[in-house]
Amino acid sequence: MKKILLCVAFFQATFYLSAQVDTSATTPELKVTDSNKPKPKKKYNLSNRANDHFLLQLGYTQWAGAPDSIVTRGFSRSINTYFMFDFPFKTTPQLSVAAGLGIASDHMMFDSTYVNVKGVNRLQTGTYSTLRFDRTPYNGATGYFKKSKLATVYLELPVELRYVTNPEKSDRSFKFAIGGRVGTMIKAGTRNRKFKNSNLFPTDYTLKENSKRYFNTTRIVGTARIGYGHFTLFGSYQFTNLLKDGAGPELRPYTIGLSIGGL
Repeated sequence: MKKILLCVAFFQATFYLSAQVDTSATTPELKVTDSNKPKPKKKYNLSNRANDHFLLQLGYTQWAGAPDSIVTRGFSRSINTYFMFDFPFKTTPQLSVAAGLGIASDHMMFDSTYVNVKGVNRLQTGTYSTLRFDRTPYNGATGYFKKSKLATVYLELPVELRYVTNPEKSDRSFKFAIGGRVGTMIKAGTRNRKFKNSNLFPTDYTLKENSKRYFNTTRIVGTARIGYGHFTLFGSYQFTNLLKDGAGPELRPYTIGLSIGGL
């Protein structure tokens, strides 16, 4: 009898153990490792950065489309100064948009040329319909203008899309910018140094004339800059004609030079 009871107890225990399910084998535990965690995005402190809020530019300037009758000499140049506000993108602070206000001036140099900005016809009454670049001796054969400069000055609104590798230290980083400027002419004038080739009047004097008579007073310019830190190389090209329609050839100034940034 005892043997029968022991056999029954043995079979019950075996049945009970076989009915148990090992859940740990079918549903493995998921563990989150450090490699699977999303990396926190770097936060930049842009409160004290210097990102070209002030720009000073000096460049060599020429006219695209100038005919052979217009001959420039010496170092024709542009001098520009801008104050700009820089607005970095929140998601990508390496990129920013900058806008501001400034003064731009172009200085074209000539030898033995009289640029008649007022259009005065000194031999007849009235004025010329086009801007004249006279290379013949002025006032007959008694003398001529030895050196001449044509200066145009604009009030401009520059806009740039900027990129810098390290937005916290832009004064020690590679940078690139592309943009444009819209300007309105403030002044146009010439400075002519006259040499009197005469024994009766052996004197030198300077003639200054100002007039916007022949000039397009609104201009649109495309710009680009590339460099490192405070120094960048810049280039610009004027899309609009320098002169009014019918006032002369299509002259489009372009400039290549050095830009110094700060603040």
